[in-house]
Amino acid sequence: MSDLHRQPGVRSGQTGDTGNRLDPWFDQYAERAQNLRASEIRALFSVVSRPEVVSLAGGMPNLKDLPLDRLADSAAQLIRQHGDVAMQYGNGQGWEPLRERITEVMSYDGIVGADPDDIVVTTGSQQALDLVTEVFVDPNDVVLAESPSYVGALGVFRARQADVVHVDLDQDGLIPEALEATIKKLKGQGRRIKFLYTVPNFHNPAGVTLSESRRPQIVDICMREGILIVEDNPYGLLGFHSDPLPALKSYSPDGVVYLGSFSKMFAPGFRIGWAFAPHAIREKLKLASESAILCPSMMGQMAIGQYLSDFDWYGQVKQFRSMYQERCNAMLTALAEFMPDCTWTTPEGGFYTWVTLPEGLDAKSMLPRAVRGLVAYVSGTAFYYDGRGANHMRLSFCYPTPAQIREGVRRLSVVVNAEKELVDMFGAGFIPEDVAGLQVIPPHPVEDIGPASDAR
Repeated sequence: MSDLHRQPGVRSGQTGDTGNRLDPWFDQYAERAQNLRASEIRALFSVVSRPEVVSLAGGMPNLKDLPLDRLADSAAQLIRQHGDVAMQYGNGQGWEPLRERITEVMSYDGIVGADPDDIVVTTGSQQALDLVTEVFVDPNDVVLAESPSYVGALGVFRARQADVVHVDLDQDGLIPEALEATIKKLKGQGRRIKFLYTVPNFHNPAGVTLSESRRPQIVDICMREGILIVEDNPYGLLGFHSDPLPALKSYSPDGVVYLGSFSKMFAPGFRIGWAFAPHAIREKLKLASESAILCPSMMGQMAIGQYLSDFDWYGQVKQFRSMYQERCNAMLTALAEFMPDCTWTTPEGGFYTWVTLPEGLDAKSMLPRAVRGLVAYVSGTAFYYDGRGANHMRLSFCYPTPAQIREGVRRLSVVVNAEKELVDMFGAGFIPEDVAGLQVIPPHPVEDIGPASDAR
């Protein structure tokens, strides 16, 4: 039998089948494919899409305040006037007029005089992060990341076979002394540290912001130790009170790769982000991007370019700030009222707060009972590479209305209080089979809401 007619899973020269009953190609996958895992957030999709469930889980921005009718007219005009360009292949590095506008957007982060030629437009900042990791990381190289860290980044690092080492943060962000001690320990072990991954503004999931005084300290430590910084800033313009603090990139243009996105400040459906990198790194990222996708969507790039040119985009950002602040206040007020035995971070912007449960409670094991109680969240375990975080949960306030947030927290408090009673009575780890029956308080009616998402 020729190779062309060989059954799936049977290698040339073999006499038996490989693979398994569910996947005949199982033994043919590359080793790195074994590191691909479903996100704990994505696993909630089928549940939280039910209208009766209040989802405090995903990071979907609220698009209801966008001028959708005007945007529809703008898109139609774009196709009528420039459809032959918008629907064609484009430059692998990204459309130059958009790259020029991106430099204006980054000026709000204190990045002044950026060269558009050092920007690579990507399919969301998630692809930018994957490209950086592809270019720099060999199997078993170390990536430093905050403790906790963005779940999508951990998925990229795991898929690229990196070894993630967490560094502690507090209410003021990444702790310089902890970073320095971690680097010293790893170098003493002969480990190769490729870069520090950080979300300095309105952190996902912790909701904290790296203080202004710590920013130059973090940069100085990494530059002294020869460690690249990958600065991920999807939420930077969404501070409740002001523009963001100066980007780490502004302290060290040659030592930082800055990742940005239009998903949170505009709309995620276009899937447009970017990497702003030192020139030599930019060239590697461009080549890697061309190998992966040939070029980013011209339609998406031109639509966003037109939005930045023809709309008061910064005025829209200010409206988003006010709306998200109202929802954050609703979240914090509800937590104080219904869950006083917990503690949580106080965000100054962004989408999330990070909740610490009473001692002995396990957010991951509690989640099915919460869903039965018609409320969803993300367990803290999703945000650690090493399985920690069971006593934490991330709550998102970006998509539900204030009324939905209050009702969601009320429902969640019923679950938490029931779990706490069990722990107090039987000790940590005791979960009777019928514990879900404790969640029998009828939920108050709330408006229907959509599914959770953490798309970048």
